[in-house]
Amino acid sequence: MGAVIEVKYFNSFLLRKTVASGATATTPPIWMGSSGIPSGNGAFPQTPIADTEQDNSWVVEEARIRGGYNNTNVDYGVRAYLVDDEPNGSVRGNALIYSGIFNSRTGINNTNVFSVGEDITKAADPANGSIQRLYAEDTNLVIFQENKVSRALIDKDAIYTAEGNASAVSQLNLVIGQISSYAGNFGISKNPESFAVYGYRKYFVDKNRNAILRLSQDGITEISNYGTYDYFRDELSNLSVNDKAVGAWDIYTKQYLVSLQGSNITPTTSGPNNEFSDTYQTLTFDESVLGWTSRFTYKPEKAFSVKAKFYSVNEGVLYEHNYQEFGQNDNRSNFYNVYSDSFITFLFNPLKISAKVTDNLSIDSLIKS
Repeated sequence: MGAVIEVKYFNSFLLRKTVASGATATTPPIWMGSSGIPSGNGAFPQTPIADTEQDNSWVVEEARIRGGYNNTNVDYGVRAYLVDDEPNGSVRGNALIYSGIFNSRTGINNTNVFSVGEDITKAADPANGSIQRLYAEDTNLVIFQENKVSRALIDKDAIYTAEGNASAVSQLNLVIGQISSYAGNFGISKNPESFAVYGYRKYFVDKNRNAILRLSQDGITEISNYGTYDYFRDELSNLSVNDKAVGAWDIYTKQYLVSLQGSNITPTTSGPNNEFSDTYQTLTFDESVLGWTSRFTYKPEKAFSVKAKFYSVNEGVLYEHNYQEFGQNDNRSNFYNVYSDSFITFLFNPLKISAKVTDNLSIDSLIKS
């Protein structure tokens, strides 16, 4: 440890010298500071010394040139980087920040560079809650907040004419352009796991408004209204903050799958004997009929599509759906090694005197493994 000595002037301070373990007459010790006044006989030690209070491994340097009372004071001078006086972290859930560029071809990697001299932040309206999900699509960045869905231009900015028409203009120094909101007071709540995309259609759940939504070129559409408004109103209102709404696009059946999972969700039942029951509801939405066609007896932790196959994860195990060995149909209605009966419920007018006409009946929506 450093030795404590008396100094003559109030503006003097003690500096510490680090002695290298391999210091010799030809290799002097390392001095971690400016040239001060060495102690002892004025020469650096010629041999390694122990780091104790009795050694000569410390020096004294005056804060003013030559120690004069009115002489020029020594200071840090110009600093290349600004230092925040209060370097406390702040959480801005509605803001975006981006770093420098990354170019693997030229070897440039500035992903850890956040220069305060550049405009590298872009904030959405804080009244719409925190940003839960980002999705880059062509030249747009889709921003999903708790209570709003917006889009921002990438590498472009919008310039408006006198008539109010917007035209996108490229700017080399602009990363995220102006943020504009989609029509409708819908967001993704705090369920970013419900997001799924196929082509230009994006699906997500807004449990705060008891709605399942589709974002496409026509804007936001409430697909939970297609014959299931009451059902999703009751089930989504039962989801708490920590409950999940897992969403995925099934590339095999071309359907959006959503699994509502929570302690208050109505248990899924299969068949008249209720062979399989748990607190979740897994359903699929079919764009070809604009309706919710099937209900499944499996509870995925995560689901996704790769090429032409659909996969899900349960208890850390990856499962492939719609898998069928050649000439074998034994794996139908078998999810996660649990078998459940498949059945269809028909909704007809029970009055015998009423005429009932059915144009067609498709069995393509039968539950398969």
